[in-house]
Parts: sequence; C-alpha cells; structure tokens
Amino acid sequence: MTEKQDRLISLDAFRGATIALMILVNNPGTWAHVYAPLRHAKWHGCTLTDLVFPFFLFIVGVSMRFSFEKYDFSKWGPLFRKVFNRSITIFVIGLLLNAFPFVRQDWDWSHFRVMGVLQRIAFAYFFASFIVARSDIKRIVKISVALLVGYWLLLSSYGWYTGLDPYALKSNLTLVVDSLIIGSNHLYGGMGIPFDPEGLLSTIPTVVTVLIGFLVGTMIKTAQDHKDNAQRMAVLGAFLIILGWTWGFIFPINKQLWTSSYVLYTGGIATLTLAGLVWIIDVRQNKTWAKPLVIFGSNSIFLFAASGLWTKTILKIKFDLDGTLTSGYSYLYNTIFQPIAGDLNGSFLFALFHVFMFWLILAWMYRKKIYIKI
Repeated sequence: MTEKQDRLISLDAFRGATIALMILVNNPGTWAHVYAPLRHAKWHGCTLTDLVFPFFLFIVGVSMRFSFEKYDFSKWGPLFRKVFNRSITIFVIGLLLNAFPFVRQDWDWSHFRVMGVLQRIAFAYFFASFIVARSDIKRIVKISVALLVGYWLLLSSYGWYTGLDPYALKSNLTLVVDSLIIGSNHLYGGMGIPFDPEGLLSTIPTVVTVLIGFLVGTMIKTAQDHKDNAQRMAVLGAFLIILGWTWGFIFPINKQLWTSSYVLYTGGIATLTLAGLVWIIDVRQNKTWAKPLVIFGSNSIFLFAASGLWTKTILKIKFDLDGTLTSGYSYLYNTIFQPIAGDLNGSFLFALFHVFMFWLILAWMYRKKIYIKI
C-alpha cells in the first residue's frame, strides 16, 4: 500500500467508469431478467457489456506510457523485473479466483479452468510491454497491423482448409488450439461446449488492444496543447470505429474470438471516450463531477478480486426461501429487490445496489489513502 501519486484525472475517471460498469453487468439479481445492453452479445456483435474488457486492456496500455517512463523504457533490468513480477502476480491471482473457495466437496481438478480475465490481462500486458520497450511508434503500429492481419489470416485459412465457417463457435481455430494446449476439460464451459473466450490463441489480438492504449497514452503524454490533442484523439477514435466496423463485414466483430475488427472497433470507442473525458476534465477543468469515478478507479485490481470473491461466497451461502434452500444471492434478490421493483427492474436495482456498496468501500479506502498495488 502506498500513497497515491499525481495521476491523470481523466484516465482515473475512465477507469472508474469501466469498473462501475463491470460491477453493474456482473451482478444482476437474476440472469433471467437483464436489460439487453447489459448482456454480452450471444456471438457476433458488440453490446455495452462487450466494451468492459477491452476498455480495461486499453487503460493498461495508456497507463504503461506513464509508468514505464521512469524506467526510461529500458529493455532489461528494473523494467523487466517489474513486468515479469507483475504479470506472474496477476496470473496467479486469476488462478486463485478460479479456485476459490479452494476446499469444497464437489472439487474436481480435472475440470479446473486455467484461463480467465486476469490471466488474459497478464499475458497481454507481458507481451505488449516487451513490444513497447523495444520499438518506436512506427514499429509498434507495424507490429499491431501484422498481428491483426495475421490473426485474421490464421482463422480464415483454417476455414478454407476445413470448409467450415471459421468464425462459428464449433468450428474456429481458437477452439482447436486451446483444446490441444490447455485441454477441453480446462476450458470455460458456459457456452454449451468447452470453449474459452479468454483462451490462448485469441490472446494475440488482445496485445494490440493494449498497444492502441499505449499509442493514445503517448499522444496524451507528449501533447503540448490538450485541447488540440483531444480533437486528434477524437478523430483517431472515429477512424478506428469506422475501420473496425467496415472490416466486420468480412471478419465479424466478436468478443469471444476477440476478432481484429473487434479490436479496432472497441479501441476506437475507448479512444473517443477518453478524448471526451480529457476535453471535459483536463481542458474544460470540470473535475468535481468525476470524483466518484476517480474513487472507483483508485483500487481496480482489488475491486475486481473482491467483487468476484463476494459473488462466489454469497452464492455458496444457503437460506430457506418458502421451504426451498436457495443461495444468499437469490435470497437477497427475491426477498428485497424483486418485491420492490419487479423482475427486470428489481434485477437492475440489485446490480445498482452492488455498485453503490462497493463504492462505499472504495471511498473509505480513498479517504484512508489505502491503495493496493501490484
């Protein structure tokens, strides 16, 4: 725990908004009643919820531009140790979250999920870090293009070889690679078949999501005129959105496959959103309204882990509801929020309640200057 140093307020606000949205979409009272924008797209497409994860990776990239500067972007030594240790730590935390509550009667190591959100962040951060430490801006752009086009060619070539739809759930190359390397029993099982949306092969384009954030962070860090820079960021964001949307006609926008079109489309939205926040907060100096979001963004890894542990814990606790044992999660929804607001709005109110409660915890930590860093 360290005292908070001076930070880019617009970036903290962006991080906080992303965290708040994550809590909102991850904690409906019941998955049977959820507003459409608060669900992931079933396969192709992009909803509000599908922006959360790429926004996180984009923010990782922007933050890298600021945090790496004190190491003078050295290729080895202190920067190498920082990147390696942080990547390992994030990956291990992800594994522990998958394993929680560690001891249970139905535990089965043979079906333990290896990958996950934090594991993907660890990989993307690790590889993006070494690219930016060894490359200038032009080379970073060239590498990004090569990774996106190469990933497209890999998936499409597999479809040409098999004669099947290369972007369908049951016939894509990422499924084949992850099944061979990780094993089908260790993949995510919530999509009807063993398929991991945070698998290995589809991690390749996530590196570019981080690199886009790094390039935008460079624009912010080197800007002499933030007003002019916000405008240039907005233009870049719009260009990436159009490019990703257009590419999506032949390489569908798809979060589960993390397609190249999805990288550009969501990277553009992230860039445009951050440009707006830079304009409002840093150029117009309207900072007061952003304080709740800054608080949300002050302990992001802690909140991600805490929210996951809370949900898993309350799902395990059992209560009697009209003669039937039900989880503490369902008990809260059915006895408090559903009677107040009905099925759909009650489910939404349950999620808002979690956003508010976690904000209170972070606000206390913020006042106490408690910042948990990795």
